[in-house]
Amino acid sequence: MVVVEKDKVENIPLLHVVKESEKLEKLPLVIFIHGFKSVKERNLHYAYLLAEAGFRVVMPEVLYHGERDQGLNEKEFYIRFWEMVLNTIDEIKRLKESYLKKGLIDSEKIGLAGTSMGGIVTLGALTQYKWIKAAVSLMGMPSYEEFSLWQLEQLKAQGLTLPLTAEQIDEQLRILREYDLSHQPEKLDNRPLLFWHGRKDPLVPYPLTHQFFEKVKPNYQDDPEKIRFITDQRAGHNVSLEGVEATVDWFIHYLQ
Repeated sequence: MVVVEKDKVENIPLLHVVKESEKLEKLPLVIFIHGFKSVKERNLHYAYLLAEAGFRVVMPEVLYHGERDQGLNEKEFYIRFWEMVLNTIDEIKRLKESYLKKGLIDSEKIGLAGTSMGGIVTLGALTQYKWIKAAVSLMGMPSYEEFSLWQLEQLKAQGLTLPLTAEQIDEQLRILREYDLSHQPEKLDNRPLLFWHGRKDPLVPYPLTHQFFEKVKPNYQDDPEKIRFITDQRAGHNVSLEGVEATVDWFIHYLQ
């Protein structure tokens, strides 16, 4: 039987999902990050299937979401998008270290995945942590700098006045470059990486992600099966059943 427990690491609320019979065993770990304006509970179907397959799954609540809601208005929420992303990347390390100290995870079998903003977090985290052994980006993209500029244009088009000076925007872009996988693809280091993306996605542009995939694919010429891109021709910003099943299969193949 799979059990879902509420837990907390420091100030980070999370769901801990694992087979009850394996609760105290040292298991492969998958950290799963939810999307923008979503909550951790919405991805429980991934966690259930992964736990059934023998993984320990940790699903944190992203800053300003769910249990960490601080009553931000719409504009404040969008302006703090990158703060949420970078804070989550930092918190991933703290989650891993906590479960490692408890002796509940195998340090050589740690995976990371996420939907939308969670996919963006996943790809940025690959620039920071070599201990991530396999990853899945669902509707995410790695081009932090380019996507940030695209977001600013979208907000302006909606008539939103941004409370950011040109200097503040430049500083944000400078910080984002440190996490931008498209500028440092060598940091993938041949690690298994799966992409899923709907071609009609209106929120995270499909071309940004697919162009990166085509760019790095030659780096995997000795192990071409370690990088894969699933395109759903009809999908917008919603992962299909195929994407869910492919996520579970990816970790079974590369993390067990």
